[in-house]
Amino acid sequence: MLETTDEIEALQALLDASHARATGHLRGIINDDRTLTAEHLVALLTGMKVLSVATVTARGEPRISALDGHFLHGTWTFSTDGSSAKARHLARQPATSVAHIDGEDLALFSHGYAELMEPGPARDEVEAHWTAHYGSSPWSWGDDIRMYRLRMTWAVAYAFKREELLRARHVTA
Repeated sequence: MLETTDEIEALQALLDASHARATGHLRGIINDDRTLTAEHLVALLTGMKVLSVATVTARGEPRISALDGHFLHGTWTFSTDGSSAKARHLARQPATSVAHIDGEDLALFSHGYAELMEPGPARDEVEAHWTAHYGSSPWSWGDDIRMYRLRMTWAVAYAFKREELLRARHVTA
């Protein structure tokens, strides 16, 4: 958990605002008993998580693929090779949707913009995290590895049986 107090508060504000403006249908499924807080998320989303990342082609056709993701500083980081279709889509149109779904236990659905991480302290921190997890730097995996940070504009978090999930995963937040 690398999140600062300000980052957790910003994530909570986004979760609250997103849930408030969701449709009645969605709020009927993700009701007050099934929502997760920002503190829950940063505790639950440690380590590598499989993400479904959706982009669009130049013709506006949707494309979805699975990517490794790490939840750092209250948002997702993910990478792909610069020669991938995903990288081309994101270069042309950075709007994306990202979902992490862990069976019926928990989910985080989000929309926003994939921001290519440029060299600097923030990317260095992400590289250190990813390197510690994988045992090698992501930039050693190819000639044109691209690391993205999702700038979320909408997000809802879900747990079918929240209290059971938190107990089972030893989260007290």
